[in-house]
Amino acid sequence: MKRRILSLFMCMAMTATMLIGCGQSTTGSTESSGSTGSATGAAAQTTAKSGDKIKIGVSIWSSTDVLGSQCKLIIDEAAKALDVDVQYVDQGHVSEKVTASVEQLCAAGCQGIIICNSSDTEMTSAIKTCNDNKVYLAQFFRIISKDNNPDIYQAATDSAYYVGAVHENEPENGEKLVNILLDKGDRDIGLIGWEQGDATWLGRWEGYKAGVEKWNKAHPDDKATLSEPQYAGTSSEGGSKAAEALMSADPKLDALIPAGGGGDPLQGTIAAVERAGKTKDIDVVSTDFLPDLGDRLANGSMAGESGGHYCDPLFAFMMVYNAIKGNYTNFAGTFNDVPFPYLYVSSADDYAQYKKYFVDQLPYTDDELVKMSQMNLDDLKATAAKLSIEDAASRAGQ
Repeated sequence: MKRRILSLFMCMAMTATMLIGCGQSTTGSTESSGSTGSATGAAAQTTAKSGDKIKIGVSIWSSTDVLGSQCKLIIDEAAKALDVDVQYVDQGHVSEKVTASVEQLCAAGCQGIIICNSSDTEMTSAIKTCNDNKVYLAQFFRIISKDNNPDIYQAATDSAYYVGAVHENEPENGEKLVNILLDKGDRDIGLIGWEQGDATWLGRWEGYKAGVEKWNKAHPDDKATLSEPQYAGTSSEGGSKAAEALMSADPKLDALIPAGGGGDPLQGTIAAVERAGKTKDIDVVSTDFLPDLGDRLANGSMAGESGGHYCDPLFAFMMVYNAIKGNYTNFAGTFNDVPFPYLYVSSADDYAQYKKYFVDQLPYTDDELVKMSQMNLDDLKATAAKLSIEDAASRAGQ
């Protein structure tokens, strides 16, 4: 079928006008967002077997910021292609809201939930709630740390309803980004995190530190420094204040890494650097592509970016969908780990290729989304692992 052309700029403008939080449905109907507590397991199973539409809940930090709106776009397209209802809860990575969102979505009759949690500890409650209600659960942009939280990892492994985790290699991502700065000659790097203790942030921070340590070991006469992090939350204002604090504390600062948080902290960081008149003096790299990234790479306000990972929740969605349909079974005793690749750009030309296949159009057609929903888990993992600009171009016949 003809590939649907969907401008990301139009998408963001439209999603900004939509309701925030739960009560959003791909069918356009509005559902109550005020319910709390848990639905009974019997009720959830009855819904799954009744012949009604499948309903999948999405617990996300924001469905309207830069990255969240891209996630919503691809999830909604998959839901349309598969005739599935979707309900969103925006929880802002606030711990009590994250755990409450799972209860909310279970009570709303969802047979499956995908979640971008903040910390591993929140998954203890999420897994128990889903076990009690017989609701399938998968993580996106996250994986429970087997080493740091073995009890929570074991609870996920033992669960008959925890389907798995789709996630990126965050230490590798952090190391690659800091190397972009080091290769450009930057040696005095300021670091901006979003929420202390966030699992993904900690992984990226590990990578930044590793990259600087390796550089310093190999270049003892040309060492680099990485600041302690300033925390921005997930807002543009937070990013701006954090960048201002770092620039004020270190006049020699020549690079900034706003680590992520959905894209808004990056926008605030860029604005602060521009206000200070230091666009040519301070290189900025981050994770989460901005809609005007091509222009920013051309004018120097961005030095590099990793991203393009908004399809990550799509694969979590497909895992839960197949579990509800009964196509994937026997989760108890296994932990399904689905690694997902980042895309990296460090020039306007790099971004032009990304834009062609990931912004001007979605990387998957409706026919491909339906085919994806019929894959076994191994094939789905393989499909996730090979997503790239080259892969998207090949499937588009270019």
